[in-house]
Amino acid sequence: MSDSLPTTPDAVRQRAAAADNRRRRKARPASRQWRRRGLMTAYIVFVLLPIYWLLNMSFQSNTEILGGLTLWPESFTLEHYAKILTESSWYMGYVNSIAYVLMNMLISIAVALPAAYAFSRYKFIGDKHLFFWLLTNLMAPPAVFLLPYFQLYYTVGLFDTHIAVALAHCLFNIPLAVWILEGFMSGVPKEIDETAFIDGYSFPKFFVKIFIPMISSGIGVTLFFLFMFSWVELLLASTLTSTGAQPIASVMTQTKGASGIDWGALAAAGTLTILPGIVVVYFVRNHIAKGFALGRT
Repeated sequence: MSDSLPTTPDAVRQRAAAADNRRRRKARPASRQWRRRGLMTAYIVFVLLPIYWLLNMSFQSNTEILGGLTLWPESFTLEHYAKILTESSWYMGYVNSIAYVLMNMLISIAVALPAAYAFSRYKFIGDKHLFFWLLTNLMAPPAVFLLPYFQLYYTVGLFDTHIAVALAHCLFNIPLAVWILEGFMSGVPKEIDETAFIDGYSFPKFFVKIFIPMISSGIGVTLFFLFMFSWVELLLASTLTSTGAQPIASVMTQTKGASGIDWGALAAAGTLTILPGIVVVYFVRNHIAKGFALGRT
C-alpha cells in the first residue's frame, strides 16, 4: 500500500509554495545568470589587473616601460630579478623584513596566548577596562609612537636592529592577537579545563597538549594577521632602521638614481614582495576559513 501525501491545509500550502518556487527557477531568464557571471568576471579582472601589470612590467626593460602601453613584454628580460637576487642592497631587504616579521610573530603569539587565556577564563577587577585599553593601541596611527620609540632605541643601542622593529610592532600586534584569541578561547567550554586538572594534568601540560590544539584555527588566523601587519608596515620599520636592518619596503623607496627611477627593478621587487604573503596564506588557508566562521574575525 503506497503512502499518500498529507492533505492538511498547511501541507497543501507548503507543496504549492515549493512547486511555485520550482516554476520560478525554471522560468528565470538565462540572461540573469550570465549577468551575474559577467559581473563576477569583471570584478576578478579588476582585482587581478594591477598584479598582472606589475608582473608584466617586471619582465620589460625600462625603455619599453616608458615607451608605451604593452599588454605583454615585447623583449622579455630577467635582468631586474637578477639584479635583486645578486645585489646585497636589494636581497638583504627581504632578509631583514623576514627576520623581524618572524621575531614579531614569535613574541606576539607567546605573550598573547596566556594573556588571552586569562581574559577568557578569569574575572578580576578592571578586566573589561584593561581589555579595552589594549584595543585602544590599535586606534592610534604608528606615527604617534614614532618619536618615543626612536629616542628610546637610539639611547639603549637598539636602533637599526631587527629586534627594535619587532618590539615596536608588538605594540599593535599583541592587542590584536589577544583580541582574536580571546574569542576562540571563550568558545571552549571551561569544563574541559576542569576535567584535565582532575585527570592529573598540570597547567603547562594541559595548555600545550590539549588546549592549544583545540584553538589551532584561531592561532592560524592570528598568525596570518600578525604577519600581514608587520610585513606591510613601513613607517616604523623604515624610521627605526638605517642600513643594517632596512626592510625591503624602505629599499623600494630609494630606487631613484642619476638616470631616473628604475621602474623594472621596482616592479620585480614588488612582485617578489607579494610571494611571502601568498606562501603564508597557502599554509594557513584552512585555519583562516575556520577562523572566519568560528572566531571573532
